[in-house]
Amino acid sequence: MSKILLDACVLYPTVMRAALIGAARAGLYTPLWSERILEEWARAAARLGPVGEMIARGEVTVLKAEFPRSCIAEAKGLERRLYLPDANDIHVFAAAIAGHADAIVTMNRKDFPRNILAEEGLDRFDPDNFLRGFCTTHPKIMNDIAAEITTEARRLSGTDIETRKLFKKARLPRFGKAVEQV
Repeated sequence: MSKILLDACVLYPTVMRAALIGAARAGLYTPLWSERILEEWARAAARLGPVGEMIARGEVTVLKAEFPRSCIAEAKGLERRLYLPDANDIHVFAAAIAGHADAIVTMNRKDFPRNILAEEGLDRFDPDNFLRGFCTTHPKIMNDIAAEITTEARRLSGTDIETRKLFKKARLPRFGKAVEQV
């Protein structure tokens, strides 16, 4: 099973995180992260106010309990020898290497160049294409995950949002189209 490091930018948006974690719960891949990545997620949620941060920290606790082997220890020594265009992202790269990840899932293409990642045996995926790939190999599982997320979004919003529109708004348009066609 592939080990995939999830960057904070794919954990913070609720719908995106729900789809990614849903695929991990279904056993399609093993998720990885570090304490710093989880802290970045909580700090991003804090911009919504104290309740947003509290909810994020609760979700972090749940994920840590559900995936106890997914949290990668800080790799400061490793970080010193690595380069990325944005030095603030090196901790993500180092965690992926330390966790023996196969790839990093991130929205941040420009700061994770494929050629640099490949030198360490890593690939990079955007969350939309990563999830869409599972629609080909595991269509029923992914359709069930999408249906569950859509049902919860409808319950929380009180609207009858369409699945494809929900995922398009969540920056997962290809995934939304793929599950709609199942």
